[in-house]
Amino acid sequence: MILVKESFLRNGKDHYEFDADEKKMLIALADGMGGHNSGEVASSDVLHNLRYYFNDLPDNLSTTAFPNAIYGWLTSICRTIDSKGHSDPMYLNMGTTLVSLVYIGGEFYWMNCGDSRFYRLHNGVLTQLTTDHSLSQMMGSKEHSSLIVNCIGGGCKESYIDIEKCTDQIEVGDVLLLCSDGLTDMVDDETIKGQLAAGFDADALCQLADDAGGYDNVSVIVIHVEE
Repeated sequence: MILVKESFLRNGKDHYEFDADEKKMLIALADGMGGHNSGEVASSDVLHNLRYYFNDLPDNLSTTAFPNAIYGWLTSICRTIDSKGHSDPMYLNMGTTLVSLVYIGGEFYWMNCGDSRFYRLHNGVLTQLTTDHSLSQMMGSKEHSSLIVNCIGGGCKESYIDIEKCTDQIEVGDVLLLCSDGLTDMVDDETIKGQLAAGFDADALCQLADDAGGYDNVSVIVIHVEE
């Protein structure tokens, strides 16, 4: 199985192939929180820290050991982000979301902290696999709220992260999507489904959000699962 990833970055696009015969893989997206100081610094710090931490993990972690390792990392990075804010008022209460697809120990996992999302397009059906950590979700509303109840930093006293093994949910022919709320606030799921089914890339999805108003940062990663 090969994952073909294409993402729209701050400075352009990136593209690579991953063969599941390799021992591990990390694809992650972090969205710095608007309304808080230096969200872009928090998102960058979290992604860089997670990359180095993940690279140092053993390749064969079990389905119990891997989540436990990430829970430990979350505690550490939250302290790091918080201490940076206390040492410099410019960074006080900065925060970020995090959503990720991971391959390690022969298994795939998704991880989520905040309201960035992970979707799966399978046989024409688009499903959001993650749950938004937002006030609207807590209240049972279908309308997305920018008020989130969980993130990394952002003044959260006890951050948490959802981790779920999804090996059995990833099949050849699927299209996977990681995105910030800058996309989903501007483009509805039905339109996103049509774009992915038609083969449009991350760049096209970002452009749709921009054309619809684009009042927030738009971050998108599209993954094609190929034989």
